[in-house]
Amino acid sequence: MGHIAFSVLGLVTSLGVFILALQTVTGDVSYSFPEEMKRGSVVGNIAKDIGLEVGKLTARKARIDADGNGKRYCDINLSTGDIIVADRIDREGLCGKKASCVLKQELVLENPLELHRISVHVQDINDNSPQFKKNTIKFEISESASKGSRYRLDEAHDADVGQNAVQGYSIEGNEHFRLNVVAKSGRGKYSELVLEKELDREQQKVLMVVLVATDGGSPQRSGTAVVHVTVLDANDNAPVFSQAVYKTSLAENSPLDSIVVTVSATDADEGINGEVTYEFDHISDESNNLFSLDQATGEVKVSGSIDYEELPAYEMQITAKDGLGLVSSSTLIIDITDVNDNAPVTFIKSLTNPMPEDTPPGTETLRKSPSDFADAFGDCDDSPESYSAYVTENNKPGSTLCSVTARDPDWRQNGTVIYSLLPGEVNGAPVSSYLSVNGDTGVIHAVRAFDYEQFRSFKVHVMARDNGSPPLSSNVTVSVFISDVNDNSPQILYPAPEGHSFMTELVPKAAHGGSLVSKVIAVDADSGQNAWLSYHIVKSTDPGLFTIGLHSGEIRTQRDISESDSMKQNLIVSVKDNGQPSLSATCSMYLLISDNLAEVPELKDISYDEKNSKLTSYLIIALVSVSTFFLTFIIIILGVRFCRRRKPRLLFDGAVAIPSAYLPPNYADVDGTGTLRSAYNYDAYLTTGSRTSDFKFVTSYNDNTLPADQTLRKSPSDFADVFGHSQQLPE
Repeated sequence: MGHIAFSVLGLVTSLGVFILALQTVTGDVSYSFPEEMKRGSVVGNIAKDIGLEVGKLTARKARIDADGNGKRYCDINLSTGDIIVADRIDREGLCGKKASCVLKQELVLENPLELHRISVHVQDINDNSPQFKKNTIKFEISESASKGSRYRLDEAHDADVGQNAVQGYSIEGNEHFRLNVVAKSGRGKYSELVLEKELDREQQKVLMVVLVATDGGSPQRSGTAVVHVTVLDANDNAPVFSQAVYKTSLAENSPLDSIVVTVSATDADEGINGEVTYEFDHISDESNNLFSLDQATGEVKVSGSIDYEELPAYEMQITAKDGLGLVSSSTLIIDITDVNDNAPVTFIKSLTNPMPEDTPPGTETLRKSPSDFADAFGDCDDSPESYSAYVTENNKPGSTLCSVTARDPDWRQNGTVIYSLLPGEVNGAPVSSYLSVNGDTGVIHAVRAFDYEQFRSFKVHVMARDNGSPPLSSNVTVSVFISDVNDNSPQILYPAPEGHSFMTELVPKAAHGGSLVSKVIAVDADSGQNAWLSYHIVKSTDPGLFTIGLHSGEIRTQRDISESDSMKQNLIVSVKDNGQPSLSATCSMYLLISDNLAEVPELKDISYDEKNSKLTSYLIIALVSVSTFFLTFIIIILGVRFCRRRKPRLLFDGAVAIPSAYLPPNYADVDGTGTLRSAYNYDAYLTTGSRTSDFKFVTSYNDNTLPADQTLRKSPSDFADVFGHSQQLPE
């Protein structure tokens, strides 16, 4: 089982969030275990390490994702919380000769979204034996070689690292040679054959020496090669390179067969003793098949694809051997220069659950995952993905909506990412008048406050461009959704707002319980539950006489009208929406319980809040008019009462007219949007003149409100008699 450790960054972050208690914080969890573990092997318990109950893993849809586009090597057992090996892990295949091999994985928890970075440290095991490039190492040594002459041997290569790599060399007993092991600067070792006894070609033309390379692992592994020594006539000069170290640079993506450098070595001998050939002494797996060496000319050429993002530099050993086996070596260092061949890649993580319109401010809508240059993201294609951000209306200008992050694996200015909004329009205005993006950080800000009632969503395109030449770019679409807040109070259409007209409803004295008296009509500019309206009577002259429909606004009698009921009834109605917090509006409804005009009191007594400065003048004119026509009015009333003795008592059937209501400029009369049922039909008659002289008298075409035997049908001429011949009925 691996060892578990929280990174310093994870501990500091966790401590800060625990103290502030502001949001869920993720920490880094590390596991260390050897390579080549069997699938299903347990390496740690993530639930215990992050302090999460095992039972919540399934509920929060816990899963292990590879960081970036990497392969997933670990998985989670949702029943136990154990981290298990999901696939074969070969350290050498993943990390090569790197001293540290770390795989990045992520634990993803949903509801709410929570990320935990998991660092998997893969330990090397001694699963590779040292190997020589050739099974047979051939030398041709002159018999004139002096005692103590040294002959460098090929190095053995071990794919393992550290103590499991090659640690030493040895040879089997030999009277002519001993082995000298030399540690190279940096890392690695090589061996030399040291001549202990002078050679005699006449006695022995060929010598065979077994060279053994051993590593430091447990159990120890070894590899062998046979050193084949041919004794020749004297050749006392070895090739000499013109430089001990060759250093050059090469641009990535260089074409095949491009010449990188030409190495040169000379030999002072003549003839075959002075002919020099070149070869790579040892080349790492990273450099294998990428470069070729001409044995005769020393030209090093490109033979594979060079990518700066994979490896920025290469180091190789080149040997020069003369015709009779003398060898010298030189080091070749190739620095790869970066070319702007990678477009920025935009990366966002967001919640996938839909967001209700009444989501409170401060709710997390989008979470961005920080990008590491160690992450492996693929190149961006020409089809940008779309991401969503949510914002409530009436937001503050300058507030942050979300952020986008793009990563460019190129180097220096080629990898510097600059963000900008692509030109476009939203509702006919430039997109820059709605949003702005920070060119350095990718944070998107609102330039203005949004209004849900104007528009509910729009799309913008964000471009991430690098600073290379030519610049490369990648685009992403961000959809901004505006959610409604309860910022509009209900607006009462009927009765008309105070100051527009003074309206009074007549209620027949014979009205039974449940009879329709009037109706309050209101609308709300908000949407959804913010526009659901309810009606309440908050104050009335007789609390038990009238009731109002909670959702219809219809005012009805709760009981039969009695003689003891006050003739003048005043109702104050409140209309509330269903928003949080709720907004409301109130109106006054004036009702007169009367069967004829003679019983109607002066209307001025019903208005409670009349403050018009011209009230006195109007009252004087009204009093004069009443005095002038008083006698005529009494005669008309007596005639009406005489006619009613022969007919049912009721002049009206209890239905009340709903006038052509005052409509605000932002509303239109649309079928299905009001609260009045189509079963009721009304005619309205309204006098002209000052506010104090407004009077409402109506007739209804609804015969279902009162029994038929109590309803009197009247002709237009009858109404003319009632109102007087000096006034015309409105059409």
